[in-house]
Amino acid sequence: MRATVTGATGFIGRALCARLEGAVALARDPERALRLPGVGSAERWDAESELPRAAIEGADVMFHLAGEPIAGGRLGAAHRRRVWASRVDGTRRVVDAIARAEAPPKVLVAASAVGFYGSRGDEVLAEDAPAGEGFVAELCQAWEAEARGAERLGVRVVSLRSGIVLGRGGGALARMATPFRLGVGGRLGSGRQWVAWVHLDDEVGLALHAAATPSIRGPLNVVAPAPATNAELTRALAAALRRPAILPVPALALRLAVGHLADELLASQRVVPAAALRSGYRFRFGDLAAAVRDALGVPD
Repeated sequence: MRATVTGATGFIGRALCARLEGAVALARDPERALRLPGVGSAERWDAESELPRAAIEGADVMFHLAGEPIAGGRLGAAHRRRVWASRVDGTRRVVDAIARAEAPPKVLVAASAVGFYGSRGDEVLAEDAPAGEGFVAELCQAWEAEARGAERLGVRVVSLRSGIVLGRGGGALARMATPFRLGVGGRLGSGRQWVAWVHLDDEVGLALHAAATPSIRGPLNVVAPAPATNAELTRALAAALRRPAILPVPALALRLAVGHLADELLASQRVVPAAALRSGYRFRFGDLAAAVRDALGVPD
């Protein structure tokens, strides 16, 4: 598989490149990208510039993972503008580059998020569920719409609606584990909100599966088959670290600490991987406790 990867130096991008061979990496720091396992060549690119044409010519698949982290700030106005520009405008530039290519990729596998669904309580959310409300839901709709523009060029497009990715070396779990290691971890708000999660191995596995499976197109929920509540995730994290989980974070305190980002942290998203299961994908990690232990490097 000849692959081009944007966001190659990110948490998911690094893991994906390690499963590829001779990938072309597009990154702000191409020298760093070139040192990654699985990367054969690297070009400089950010969402504000045109893609190097040579980087996508003749690729079988383009994995577009680049974007400003949504959880990288308080979701204030300036942060929202950066997130929107990096993801929506950046995806438009990817599709523009595909349109100019003489030998464009056959498949575009583009990042998205379960934030598409907004906060939906106990509703079970498969890929055919409508979009929700809020900034992240609007972002994901615009983000996916830009990616779908490649369909008019004869490219099969898959949008990876990822949940919280649990894995070693970064991601949400690294930040979540710190207060537990200090003995001050606990559930967020009521703890009854549903959390869509996926192990990094399955995040990458589903991206590769999507690229190689012609029947998969459109949205793909990249989540484990068994969503968990925030309280269940909290207990699994505390048990893996052998630490207490007795100090819940009230919703008001969370909003004072992280502003509008609290709405995303308290959102309830009971997302299921209907399309993945229908296509025959077999999850490596379907059990939350096992996924957390592996992601933290804790032996069984």
